Amino acid sequence: MKFFLDTANLEQIRERAQLGVVDGVTTNPSLLARETGDWRATLEKICQAVPGPISAEVVAEDFEGMIREGRELSRIAPNIVVKIPMCREGVRAIHALSKEKIRTNATLIFSPAQALLVAKAGATYVSPFIGRIDDIAQEGLEVLRQIIEIYEVQDLPTEVLAASIRHPMHVVEAALAGSHVATMPIAVFDQLFRHPLTDRGIQLFLDDWKQVEAKAKEARGS
Repeated sequence: MKFFLDTANLEQIRERAQLGVVDGVTTNPSLLARETGDWRATLEKICQAVPGPISAEVVAEDFEGMIREGRELSRIAPNIVVKIPMCREGVRAIHALSKEKIRTNATLIFSPAQALLVAKAGATYVSPFIGRIDDIAQEGLEVLRQIIEIYEVQDLPTEVLAASIRHPMHVVEAALAGSHVATMPIAVFDQLFRHPLTDRGIQLFLDDWKQVEAKAKEARGS
């Protein structure tokens, strides 16, 4: 499963990219609004920091506007993926852009039916928001599993991108379900590295090594 970072913070992206496990980035207007400077320049730098897919979202609500913005975003860098919200105009725009060989990420997906529609339209990625589905007392992971099963049964090429991830177990369960991608906030990504037994084990080894060094120093001094 590919790991995407759900942020537009260039410093955070660059630091995590050095680890060698970051495959892409997803942004949206809200994330870009939190950063200083020109949003286009920020996207350009993100595309340089991570060579994988970088999702950038349109803000237009009409078909013509989505197409215009989608084309403009795709010209920023070869690895830009145009993020388009799930709606009638969005599905139409996904279909049109796919014919122009512009990759798209269908966002704000909350049901298998929506996921089926955007896949038929030609979306490169589909982003079911599993955390937000959980928020309304439904099972986000079950929706994710149903989407994956439909795509497999129907042999659809659209990749499933688990979004709105809230904690490490969302990442694990998405991987077990067969999701192609998981996009996550920096805090969740950092939590994947941690376990109390790992921290305890490292500290135990360090404490024991200090004793080894102390004994060696004592032996040299005798």
